[in-house]
Amino acid sequence: MIVPELLAPAGNLEKLKTALRFGADAVYCGIEQFSLRALAGNLTLQELSQGCEIAHSQGKKLYLTLNVFLRPGEEIAARELLETLRPIPVDAYILSDPGMLHLVHQVDPEREVHLSTQANTTNALAAHFWQSQGVKRLNLARELSLKEISAVGASAEMELEVFVHGAMCMAYSGRCLLSAGMSGRSANSGSCSHPCRWQYSLQEEMRPGEYYPVEEDERGTYIFNSKDLCLIDHLPELIEAGVDSLKIEGRMKSLYYVAAVTRVYRAALDAWRDEPKSYQTDPQWQRELEAVSHRPYGTGFLFGQEEAFVNTADSHYLRDCDFVGLVKERLESGDWLVEGRNRFQTGDRIELIGPEMRQSELIFAEATDKAGGIVTTVQPNALVQMALPEGTHPGDFLRRWR
Repeated sequence: MIVPELLAPAGNLEKLKTALRFGADAVYCGIEQFSLRALAGNLTLQELSQGCEIAHSQGKKLYLTLNVFLRPGEEIAARELLETLRPIPVDAYILSDPGMLHLVHQVDPEREVHLSTQANTTNALAAHFWQSQGVKRLNLARELSLKEISAVGASAEMELEVFVHGAMCMAYSGRCLLSAGMSGRSANSGSCSHPCRWQYSLQEEMRPGEYYPVEEDERGTYIFNSKDLCLIDHLPELIEAGVDSLKIEGRMKSLYYVAAVTRVYRAALDAWRDEPKSYQTDPQWQRELEAVSHRPYGTGFLFGQEEAFVNTADSHYLRDCDFVGLVKERLESGDWLVEGRNRFQTGDRIELIGPEMRQSELIFAEATDKAGGIVTTVQPNALVQMALPEGTHPGDFLRRWR
């Protein structure tokens, strides 16, 4: 079997570089127009060209999301954008809307096309249809079980992609109307306000102002709230089912999230590649995934277990440690230039992490500022010089366990 591609999110150019450095085979990103993550930061057209150059110089790929559903009057702007994008060597467009696919075939017929999960492909007949329309890869609907993924994989003669980690949506294949109805921000145009994470209660029509929780919980009820997806324990089954690309959700997540999650799935895939018959999940991988901001983890619909998807307890995020610093460069003195991201101070136990599960620990004593002054508390956005363990590299992260 071939090791699947590891596909990571790139909400901006810094995250793109980080995802590639920490082990992604490919990244997906959006620009300011026609992306379902309008608030993710996104790339400018110039940055998109830079991103392609960076990825291709490493033998890796970049996919551009153009996965909104076009509304009447947007076709001209979409066509003009596709004309502008033609010279930029992105490896594929990720689309949802048949109308956008039609425009791509007219304007840029040689471009590879991948179908987004928003198109909710759930069966082999649909896969054959999309293949007949020139689509090379399908990101299957998140509602499919492992058995169903395997059935599509056995019949379809095209690449299959599935999400393996990150936030889930309560709406079918992410096509939600709550945000548009409640806040005027359309999720299907990239501006979701995430009302599924809000607190809800029940009110009887004849008793206005009397609210009843749907279940007993002093914090309220979160009846639309899902668990986060985590399939780190089930990669061999997905590989056996014929999945070609494993996708990490999170274009709106932090730089640290991209690095920490990508390196874990990279380590898992490399371990399977090296010893597929004796492969076992490393307990450290789950520990690392607990270290990023997340809601309680579940396996989604992979095994048909509803309890692995719904999270009615609350919508709070869990996080075992804080991202406190980014290593910038080594100085002539031998110390390192570090950019503070969260506050840390003398006596804090700090862990340094890098690609390939490289990590080491130190107790922070002191740093110096650019004027040579002693710094015992590093504030966010501060640039300081400090000693770091041997083997440190630019782009490594500093974190503090809670």
